[in-house]
Amino acid sequence: MIAALLIAGAAIAHATWNIAMKRAGTSGTTFITATLLVGVVVFAPFGIPALVATPPHAEAWPLLVLGSGLLQLAYFLVLQRGYRLADVGVVYPLARGTGPLLSVVGAIVLLGEQPGPVVLAGAALVVAGVVVIGLAGARDSGELHGEPGPALAARRWRGIRYGAAIGVIIAAYTLWDAAAVTVAGLEPVGYYWASMVVQLALLLPLSLREPGALGKVARAHPAAVALVGVLSPLAYVAVLLAYQLAPVSIVAPAREVSVVLIGLAGWLLLREPHPVRRIAGSVVVLAGIALLALG
Repeated sequence: MIAALLIAGAAIAHATWNIAMKRAGTSGTTFITATLLVGVVVFAPFGIPALVATPPHAEAWPLLVLGSGLLQLAYFLVLQRGYRLADVGVVYPLARGTGPLLSVVGAIVLLGEQPGPVVLAGAALVVAGVVVIGLAGARDSGELHGEPGPALAARRWRGIRYGAAIGVIIAAYTLWDAAAVTVAGLEPVGYYWASMVVQLALLLPLSLREPGALGKVARAHPAAVALVGVLSPLAYVAVLLAYQLAPVSIVAPAREVSVVLIGLAGWLLLREPHPVRRIAGSVVVLAGIALLALG
C-alpha cells in the first residue's frame, strides 16, 4: 500500500512538472541548470542531514552517486539532441516504452527478480499503452518539416535510434539507482541529493559560458523553474523509496502512469490532438497497472 501511494504521488508530481515545463515552452541546458540549482538548495536541509545521520555503508557510494549523476545527465543531453534532430512523436513513445521494458528485463537478469506471469502481462500492457499515448501526440512529419521522402525517412530512423538509446539510458539509471538504494542500502533522500549536486556541478560550467543566462531564464520562467526544481527530485525520491518496498519489475512500469496524466493534460489543457488515442492508451496503461497490483 505504501509503495502504491509513493508511485501515485511520484506520478502526479512528475506529470505536474512536465506540464508546467510544456506550458512555459522552455527547456535546454540553462533551464535544467536553474532547476537543479533550486533542487539542490531546497533539498539541502533534508539531503545533508540524511547523509550525516545515515552514512552510506557501501564503500563504493561515491562511485554510485557519480554514476547516477552521469546517467541522469546523459538522459537529459541525449533527449534534448533527439528532440532537435528527430520528431518528438517518434522519440518520446519509443523512449518511454523501451525504458520500462528493459528495466523489467534488467531486474530479472541483474537483480535476480522473478516476476510472475501476471506482473509480466501488466508490464507489457503498460508499455503498449504508453506507446499508444506517445504516438497520439505525434504530428505528421512531412507536413511539419516539408521534407522529401528520403530526408523524411532518414529523420524517422534518427527518431527510432534516439528513442531506443534514451530507453536504454532510462533502464540504466533505473537499475543503477534501484541497486544503490536496495543492494547497497543507501538512503534515498541523501543519495539523490548528492546525485543532483553532481549533475549541477557538470552542467553549471556550460550554463555560465553565457553571462546572465541563468538569471534571464529564472526571470522569464520563475514558476516553471520553481515547480520543476522542487517536484522533479520529489517525484524521483518517491520512486527510490518505492524501490525499497516493491520489486523494480513492478515499480518501473507502474511509474509510467504519469504518462497517462501528461497525455490527458495535453489534450484537456494544451488542446493537443487525438483524444481518442490518448484515452485508449490510458485505458490500456491502467489495465496494466491493475495487473501489476494483482501481482
